[in-house]
Amino acid sequence: MTRHSIYLLIGIVLFVSSCSLSPKYEQPQAPIPAQWPQGEAYGDMHDTTGKLSVSDLKRGSFFGDERLLQIIEMALDNNRDLRLAALSVERARALYGVQRAELFPPVDATGSGTKKRSSGDFTAPGEPRTTTQYSVDLGITSWEIDFFGRIRNLGDQALQEYLATEQARRSAEIALVSGVSRAYMLLAADRENLRLSRSTLDNQQGVHNLIRRQYEAGLANELDLHRARTQVDAARGDVARFVQLVAQDRNALNLLAGSPVPEELLPDDLEGIVRPKDISPGLSSEVLLNRPDIIGAEHQLKAAYAFIGAARAAFFPRISLTTAVGTSSDELSGLFESGTGTWSFAPRITMPIFDARTWAALRVSKTVREIALTQYEKVIQTAFREVSDLLATQGTVEEQVEAQESLVNSLAETCRLSIKRYNSGIDSYLGVLDAQRSLYAAQHGLITLRLSRIINQINLYSVLGGGIDK
Repeated sequence: MTRHSIYLLIGIVLFVSSCSLSPKYEQPQAPIPAQWPQGEAYGDMHDTTGKLSVSDLKRGSFFGDERLLQIIEMALDNNRDLRLAALSVERARALYGVQRAELFPPVDATGSGTKKRSSGDFTAPGEPRTTTQYSVDLGITSWEIDFFGRIRNLGDQALQEYLATEQARRSAEIALVSGVSRAYMLLAADRENLRLSRSTLDNQQGVHNLIRRQYEAGLANELDLHRARTQVDAARGDVARFVQLVAQDRNALNLLAGSPVPEELLPDDLEGIVRPKDISPGLSSEVLLNRPDIIGAEHQLKAAYAFIGAARAAFFPRISLTTAVGTSSDELSGLFESGTGTWSFAPRITMPIFDARTWAALRVSKTVREIALTQYEKVIQTAFREVSDLLATQGTVEEQVEAQESLVNSLAETCRLSIKRYNSGIDSYLGVLDAQRSLYAAQHGLITLRLSRIINQINLYSVLGGGIDK
C-alpha cells in the first residue's frame, strides 16, 4: 500500500464524519404550566420548613428507617425484574456497538502455503527439485463509505435507544425502591390492624361472657346476648382476614426483595416506623424534566430524528469500496520493501433511480418522529398530573389524620360512657353496640389514613424522579 493510498483512506474517513441529513433537534416546549397548582388543597407551597428539596432527594436522606433501607439493598441486589432491566440495557449497548461498527471497514486476511517437488527430468541442472511458496492477501470487502450519514444516523438512533433503555432501567430501580417501601408500610399497617382486631376480639369475648352470665342469672335478655355474640363473630372474621393479609404482604415483600426477608427486619406496626421525610417540589414544574421516563422519552424522540436522517440518506448514492493487498513470495520478510506486494482499489457506486420503499421509509420515519413527540408530551403531562394529585394529598392529609384522631378519642369516650350507662341499667345494650362498632371502624380508619400519609410521601418521592444514591 502506497503512502498516497493511506492518505486517501484517512481523507475519506474524515469526510464522512462531517455529513449528516438528519433534521436539527431542538427540545420541545413542555406542554404543562410553568408552576404547580395553587389553592386550598395544596397548602403553602412556599413553606419548606423541615422538607427535602428535589435536589437533595436521595434514598438515604429520604428514608429514615434503617430496617427498610436494608430490605431495599436486598431488593437492589436480588430483584429479578431489575436484573432483566439491566440485561436490557446491556443488549441495547451491544446493538449500538454493532451499528457503530458499520462505520469502520472490515479487514480480512488470508494466507496459504504450497510445497511442490518436481521430477528430475523437468528440472534444470543446479535448480532445486522442491520449491516452497507462500501467499498473503489482506483486503477490505464491501465497505460502504458513509458520505451522506446513513450509517452514522443509524448509529445515532441506536445510541439514543440505548440511552432510553438506560433511563428505563433507572425508572425500574426507582419503581422497585418505591414498591419495597410501600409493601413494607402495608405490612406494618396490616400487622397493626391485626393487633387491633385481636384486642377487639378479646374485649368482645369478655363482654359476651359477662352478658351470658347475666342472662343465665336473669339479669340480661336474650336479645342482648345475641347482639354481643354478633360482635364476637365480626371480630373473629376480621382477625382471620388480617392474618391472611399479613401473610400475603410478607409474600409480596419477599418477592420484591428477591429472597426471604429476615423476621428482625420486619415492622411491628406503623407507630414503630421512622417516617420518610416530607418533600418540597419547589414552585417550578421544570423539575419534572429530570424524571427518567421523561429523559427516556426525549432520547426516543432524538432517535426518531436520527431515523429521518438515515431515511433521507437512502435517496443519495451509496459508495462502497473494495480494496486488497496481496503478495506471493518465497520469503515473507521484507514483503513490501521488495516490491512484490500488490494493491487494488475498486469503488462501486449505487445510484437510486426510483424505489417506492425508500419514499415509504421516509414517510414512516417522519410519522415515527410525530409519535415520539406525542409520547414525550404525554409523559410530561402525565407526570404533572401525578405530582399535582400527590401535592393535593400532602396538603390535606395531615388535617385528615388530626380529625380522625380526634374522632377516635371522642368515640372511645362515647363507648366508655355507653358501657357505664348500660351497667347502670339506664340504656339498653344497643347503645353500647353502636358505640363499639363506630369506635372500631374509626380506629381502622385512623390506621388507613396514617398509612395513606406515608404512602403519599413515597409516591411523591417516586414521581419526582426519586434519588438513586444513598
